[in-house]
Amino acid sequence: SEQLNRFAGFGIGLASLFTENVLAHPCIVLRRQCQVNYHARNYHLTPFTIVNIMYCINKTQGPRALWKGMGSTFIVQGITLGTEGIISEFTPLPRELSHKWNLKQIGGHLLLKGLTHVIAMPFYSASLIETVQSEIIRDNPGILDCVKEGIGRVVGLGVPHSKRLLPLMVLTFPTALHGVLHYVISSVVQKLVLFILKRDNSHNLPPESSTSVQSMLDAYFPELIASFAASLCADVMLYPLETVLHRLHIQGTRTIIDNTDLGYEVLPINTQYEGMKDCINTIKREEGMQGFYKGFGAVIIQYTLHVAVLQLTKIIYSTLLQNVS
Repeated sequence: SEQLNRFAGFGIGLASLFTENVLAHPCIVLRRQCQVNYHARNYHLTPFTIVNIMYCINKTQGPRALWKGMGSTFIVQGITLGTEGIISEFTPLPRELSHKWNLKQIGGHLLLKGLTHVIAMPFYSASLIETVQSEIIRDNPGILDCVKEGIGRVVGLGVPHSKRLLPLMVLTFPTALHGVLHYVISSVVQKLVLFILKRDNSHNLPPESSTSVQSMLDAYFPELIASFAASLCADVMLYPLETVLHRLHIQGTRTIIDNTDLGYEVLPINTQYEGMKDCINTIKREEGMQGFYKGFGAVIIQYTLHVAVLQLTKIIYSTLLQNVS
């Protein structure tokens, strides 16, 4: 039973990771392409138009077009985790908050998160370009290309960029702001949801017969539901900021994206934002408030998929455990 529980925990965690990083990737690709496409007439605010455009891109360019840049997103996650570990080793900034936290600790912890995002920023930029660059015109990038491009961007070498490319200093504030806010919102929501679920669980204690199945599900599912709710809330609340961030990162990189109105043809990105404030004002003026939510339908699909996988894993494990016990 102990081994089964361990296996179950591992399996459930794996299913969740797979959904977040692999199944959700086409949604992330389209969401980013819509966010940076200032030409777009169709804002794709609902899942229905997104599914249609996914089908068109898949038909004209093949399935690889929807999974592009997946390797680089894993690399960026690795760089972020590694950077955080190294900084917390060599500085007094705490990686985890203890139960007896104070304001100084929280400040240090958030500073660590901000610094981590700033150091990972050039690689995030390169990864973003890989995910939105049209499959039609790109040659096969190597798995470590985003590292090479990121370093190139820092030292000013590599792919020739246009004069409109924003210096990394201009990108520092919005990148750190987005990273820290995302972390704060998801942490607060996760703690809150876990607290509510655990409290409800202690009220409805199951009868003896089903305890092993139930305790198994009680052990792992609240965590997964809490982290699901946390990501969802943070993504939805910060969507407008993410749109601005992605447009600033992509500016001047000579990136060609798919036409998200038609599902075929390509479009160049030729924006001329001065910085964060100018980008916000321009979107508001030229695309309206809904312009900040371009591609939002992809988020709905992404989290619907996630719910489906969570439900499916729950059913499979309940059945497995019932048969064993």
